[in-house]
Amino acid sequence: MLNEIFNACETNMQGSLDHMHRDFKTLRTGKVLVSVLDNVKIDYYGTPTPLDQVGSVLAADATTIVVNPWEKNLLSDIETAISAANIGVNPNNDGDQIKLFFPPMTVEQRQGSVKNMKTMGENAKVSIRNDRRDANDKIKKLEKEKEITSDESKSAQDKIQKITDKYISEIDSILKEKETEILKV
Repeated sequence: MLNEIFNACETNMQGSLDHMHRDFKTLRTGKVLVSVLDNVKIDYYGTPTPLDQVGSVLAADATTIVVNPWEKNLLSDIETAISAANIGVNPNNDGDQIKLFFPPMTVEQRQGSVKNMKTMGENAKVSIRNDRRDANDKIKKLEKEKEITSDESKSAQDKIQKITDKYISEIDSILKEKETEILKV
């Protein structure tokens, strides 16, 4: 019974960590990532279709993304969709492909990205603490219903705290690495 609570708690905490990693993909670091185009949808024969399903999307270098559509008649639709997405750059259509040239990040932009990253990390920590509270509530309920002793309850809550500490310290180290990556020129 306690092992189920431990496993569920750890699974939820891992989910919070994974969510933080997904959020990080939306951050701009020193080099541009193709994930900035993940929310861009193209009207492909009446169906909103993700950009990466109508052509190849590649990061040519640290500041350039190249979109090469599989059907050349989609170039203007892709160009319009990227412009409408307002990702901070204007698409350049050369007749064969679309290039997006991202300017180098300023110090202020880097600091803004770090601030957003820390907020994402803090949200993950709050979620992990909520998972800890939920697990501890389940353990206290078992103790109240006399299914476990008070000693078992105490040791189970200590184990939940150790799991929590492990995930919080993992988030802290990830945040430190990511901050270094973002601020590096």
